Amino acid sequence: MAVTAFHWTNFLIRLVVAFVLVFATYNPSGHSWVHWFIESTNKLDPLIILSAVILFIGWAIYLRATARSLGLFGSLLVVALFGSLIWAMIFYGWLSLDNPSVLGYVALALLSLLLAVGISWSHIRRRITGQIDVDDVETDI
Repeated sequence: MAVTAFHWTNFLIRLVVAFVLVFATYNPSGHSWVHWFIESTNKLDPLIILSAVILFIGWAIYLRATARSLGLFGSLLVVALFGSLIWAMIFYGWLSLDNPSVLGYVALALLSLLLAVGISWSHIRRRITGQIDVDDVETDI
């Protein structure tokens, strides 16, 4: 039987996994898969390829779930919300364009948040509205 309860801890777990996925793929610190691949002399190192496949699987899961739950319009709304949030942070001086790595960290954190909301949206929507999303319906014919 499926677990129907969805709590903040469930969302936080999805958010932490999204952060690991996004920041393991790329981050401004120089310690990421992209940097590892670029700096590697052997681009066909089995560990580089294995980690790329693992990251690709993670991205496929998160992007597919986000696309199915939020859709294009919902994803654009979230991106617009986050874009206006970054704009407000810059406008009011909370975020400076002088240090691009800080802006990069904020953008990557917001991307992680988008993925976490996307993979959790069906649960959140059910809690807010009481409506259930059904992707696959099996019928006994």
